[in-house]
Amino acid sequence: MTINYPIVLTSLFFLCFIFSLLINYILLRFAQTLGIRSKEEYQARWNNNAKPALGGISFYLIFLFAFIFTLLLPPSNGFNLQIVGILIAATLAFLMGLADDAFNTQPLLKFLTQVFCAFIIIFSGHSVRIFENEFINYLITIFWVVGVMNSINMLDNMDGITTIISIVICLFMATLNISLFNTSSYSTTLNLGVLGALSGFLIYNFHPSKMFMGDTGSQFLGLFLAVMGIDNCWNGPSPELIGGFPLVNILLVLLVFLIPLTDTFTVVFNRLRMGKSPFIGGKDHTTHHLFFKGITEKRIAVLYFVISSIGSILAYLLVFRFSYALFYISIFYILLVFVSLYVNTVIKRK
Repeated sequence: MTINYPIVLTSLFFLCFIFSLLINYILLRFAQTLGIRSKEEYQARWNNNAKPALGGISFYLIFLFAFIFTLLLPPSNGFNLQIVGILIAATLAFLMGLADDAFNTQPLLKFLTQVFCAFIIIFSGHSVRIFENEFINYLITIFWVVGVMNSINMLDNMDGITTIISIVICLFMATLNISLFNTSSYSTTLNLGVLGALSGFLIYNFHPSKMFMGDTGSQFLGLFLAVMGIDNCWNGPSPELIGGFPLVNILLVLLVFLIPLTDTFTVVFNRLRMGKSPFIGGKDHTTHHLFFKGITEKRIAVLYFVISSIGSILAYLLVFRFSYALFYISIFYILLVFVSLYVNTVIKRK
């Protein structure tokens, strides 16, 4: 029996999109308190209105649906260590985020859980493979997984931003795999499933939002995107070695994850420069500084969508239409975005 993959994959996306709309509607109607904390704890949030943080629950439920779909889609090899590792680590990240939304867990416990997720990912065969020294590769993997989980969490500081950026990243991963004819791979189906979940959630999360994704959503998303980044960017198809080193793969990482990496580096660097802890929330993100300059929240979301989309398009072209001109254009674009967003945070508003 021949499978029509375009129809199957399109159906998967729309099913997940519809499920997301329904699940989030039900959660919003019947579970109004998860993630809503005391007034004192809420001051660090950009949006001080009390709204339930429920989006992550729909992300995880739809991820499970896509996971089962992946196992049943021929030609499937059933359970293997790589896909089981994703399931276990994603479940752990989801539960840790859920506990934080419900009970406001200690930062050290969150950090240790993130490190444990990284070890699960390494053990299941998803480690970065850049250097010949495996120990260095494992250290980079741990740093990457923990870094992205915190980066996605920190980026969730304004309506719709993290959701939109994650949509662009998942779309890039799915498109890359479909273009490489990996139509039945877990990278394709899981990314399409999470893409559908995010697209449905965006209806409720775009400004003015009705609900947040909370740590439940950002921790799950951070783990998921970190693993997909390892499989498709760090270890992805590189058409060219620059000086015998896979610089193109590193460029793919920087282009696809440009907004989260820029925002996190900017916030951490500025806080350390001013003698503040980088682990305490504040209204000093790149998004906030754009708002202080007079750009509305909706326009900031659209701007970040455009910036992230251009980065993903350049990454796609580097894989399938590589040239040194494109290589240097990509480097220039990364520097342009980073410098522009960073400089905007140090220019004092009138």
